[in-house]
Amino acid sequence: MKYILLIGRILYSMIFIILGFNHFFSLNEMVQYTASMGVPAPSVATIISGLVILAGGLSILLGYKTKIGSMLLFAFLIVTALVMHSFWSIEDQMQSQIQLIMFLKNLSMAGGALLLYYFGTGPLSIEKKSENKS
Repeated sequence: MKYILLIGRILYSMIFIILGFNHFFSLNEMVQYTASMGVPAPSVATIISGLVILAGGLSILLGYKTKIGSMLLFAFLIVTALVMHSFWSIEDQMQSQIQLIMFLKNLSMAGGALLLYYFGTGPLSIEKKSENKS
């Protein structure tokens, strides 16, 4: 059973780690998209958001400082849902549906971050290894 939480953490953190690196490897495209959504200081916002999701994803994956990592992800996901996926302001029905799906995806993942905050990462984590040494 202890491996289930580890597998869940791996699967949950993958999107943040991959997209965090993507923020930097595709920086120009990410900045352009961020600017197109009306975000102020899109270069700074893109770099900060990339660092936040990369740090949060690695925190969850490794099970280290999980409360901080999960709150970073929670904050990122809520802000991103509201700012970047405003389905209610899009007239094109197909684009509105896509943004609604992305909005709901972010909300569900924010819920996952809250669960990790509350319940922790399980026995196979750096935090648990540190506790057992004490």
